[in-house]
Amino acid sequence: MTPAAVIDLGRQAIEVTLMVSAPLFLAALVTGLIVSTFQAATQINEMTLTFVPKVVSIFITLVLAGPWMITTITDFMRQLLSSIPSMIG
Repeated sequence: MTPAAVIDLGRQAIEVTLMVSAPLFLAALVTGLIVSTFQAATQINEMTLTFVPKVVSIFITLVLAGPWMITTITDFMRQLLSSIPSMIG
């Protein structure tokens, strides 16, 4: 296995990781922004007010994007496992 192949494999793994985690991070970011704007407008500083909406939005995003996330990870793992013989020999 050449160093270029290792770097390419690592790059692909990082890309898949970022693609799969992006919807959850974006949901948490948007929800946090909305809640923090609400808190700034009303001057309510309750910690559960930030935690519960983020958990709910991440759960909803996971339900909606979950099949795509599983398909993406499964496709990458199939590609990785099928390329093992060519990497070794």
